[in-house]
Amino acid sequence: MEVKNLDKPDERLEFPSGHTDVLSLRGLTFAVATYEPGWRWSEHVAQIAGTRTCQIHHNGFVLSGRARVRMDADGSEHDLGPGDVFVIPPGHDAWVVGDEPLVMYGFTGSAAQYAGAAAGGKQSRRGIRRK
Repeated sequence: MEVKNLDKPDERLEFPSGHTDVLSLRGLTFAVATYEPGWRWSEHVAQIAGTRTCQIHHNGFVLSGRARVRMDADGSEHDLGPGDVFVIPPGHDAWVVGDEPLVMYGFTGSAAQYAGAAAGGKQSRRGIRRK
């Protein structure tokens, strides 16, 4: 058995207008991501990741705040809010909607890859500070 606590994350990834605390356990990567009002992936993370849009698969849960996600494939937009459980495939932009910070939980390997995959699923992590 393995137990960890969010008060002591294994690492913190900091990027403009947000951060992600990551816990790595055998068979599970869990993360808590916090994004400030005004945060948008294409404006705050794209340059760090080296891709125009996010190329990571995400599994998650919205704890608080609201977001909108636009899919590259068809331009469709989807809103996320408190209580939503989601699966977002690679090829999307996302942004905070409203004046409340967005707090999301991420599950499986996607949380550890955030802002870290590009071609072949490996975005650059330049500009992300680890603590």
